[in-house]
Amino acid sequence: MKVLIFLALLGFQGAAAVTHSLKYFYTGSSQVPNFPEFVAVGMVDEVQISYYDSNIRREQIKQDWMNKVTEDDPQYLERNTDISLGTQQVFKAAIEILKQRFNQTGGVHIIQEMYGCDWDDETGEVTGYYQDSYDGEDFVSFDLKTETWIAPTPQAVITKHKWDQNKGYVAQWINYLTQICPDWVKKYVNYGKSSLLRTDLPSVSLLQKTPSSPVSCHATGFYPDRASMFWRKDGEEIHEDVDHGEILPNHDGTFQMSVDLDLSSVKPEDWSRYDCVFQLYGAEDDVTKLEKAVIKRNESSMGMMIYIIIAVVVLLVLTGVIGFIIYRKKNVKPLPSPANSSEVMEQLNPKT
Repeated sequence: MKVLIFLALLGFQGAAAVTHSLKYFYTGSSQVPNFPEFVAVGMVDEVQISYYDSNIRREQIKQDWMNKVTEDDPQYLERNTDISLGTQQVFKAAIEILKQRFNQTGGVHIIQEMYGCDWDDETGEVTGYYQDSYDGEDFVSFDLKTETWIAPTPQAVITKHKWDQNKGYVAQWINYLTQICPDWVKKYVNYGKSSLLRTDLPSVSLLQKTPSSPVSCHATGFYPDRASMFWRKDGEEIHEDVDHGEILPNHDGTFQMSVDLDLSSVKPEDWSRYDCVFQLYGAEDDVTKLEKAVIKRNESSMGMMIYIIIAVVVLLVLTGVIGFIIYRKKNVKPLPSPANSSEVMEQLNPKT
C-alpha cells in the first residue's frame, strides 16, 4: 500500500460474484497547507456515505438514503462524531511518535489508515482488512488468518509487538472485521438498495484519434463497477495487441472504462472478425462490431477547429487594422494650408 488516497475509488473488475464492501479511510497530517489535520471518509460499495474533518468537527452524511439510517438510529451521527474526535487525537499523537522513530523533526508528515470488509451476499464469505501507512510507505497491517500484525519496516516492529501482546486489542479488531463490519454492510445495502443495487447500462462507443491509432472501445455511464470489457476475434477473447484501462468514476456516481485494440498489423478486410464485449453483472452482454462506419474520429473535428481558430485570428487582425485606420483618420491633425504659412514654419522649426 503506497499512498492511500482516501477518496480513491478502488475499481473491482470481474462480474463473477456480488461483493459488497464497507471501507473507512483516515488521514492525519502535519503542516500540510490548506488541509485539515484529520479527515475521515466512509464508503459503501465505493460510494461515499460519510465525511468528517478536524475543521467542521462533525460527522456528515453524503447520500440521501443515509437519512433513513439516522432516523432509525438517532445517535448515529453523534456516536460517529465522537469516534472521529478520538481518532483525531490519536493520529496527532501518533505523528509525533513516528517522527521520533524515523529521526525526523519538522516538515510535512501524513498517516493514513484504511480498514473495512468485503461481504459476498451469495456465499456469505467475509474478508476483513486493516492497513496503516506513514509518509506514503506501508507501516503496519493486520493479518486476519494468523491474527497477528505485520511490520514491513524496522520502525514498525515496536508497534507490532505491542499490539500482538495486547490480546484484547487483537480480539477487538477480529470482532469488528468479521462480525460488526459485515453486519453494517448488510444494513447499509438494505437502506440504500434503491441506489446501490441498481443497474445502469452504459453507452458504448468505438473511438480513434487518427486512422493509424488504436481503436478504443469505451463504455461510460454504467453502474455498478462490477464490469469487464474485452476484444474478441472470431468469437474468442484475445489479449495480444490489447490494452485494458482501469474502471474510473464519473462525476454522477457512474463509471467508465475502455479497452484499446492495436490494428496496425490487421488487414482492413479482417476488421469484421473483431468485436468488443462489455459485461455488467446482472445484464446481458453488450457486443459492438468493429466497423469503420461506426468509429468516431476526432481528426475531422480537429481540422475544423484549426480552420475556425485561423478564421478567428484573421478576423481579429483585420478588425484591428481597420480600427487602427479609422482611429488614425479621426485623430490625424491636418496640415495647415497654404504650406508656406507661419504655422507650418513654427511646426518645422520648434522653439528651443
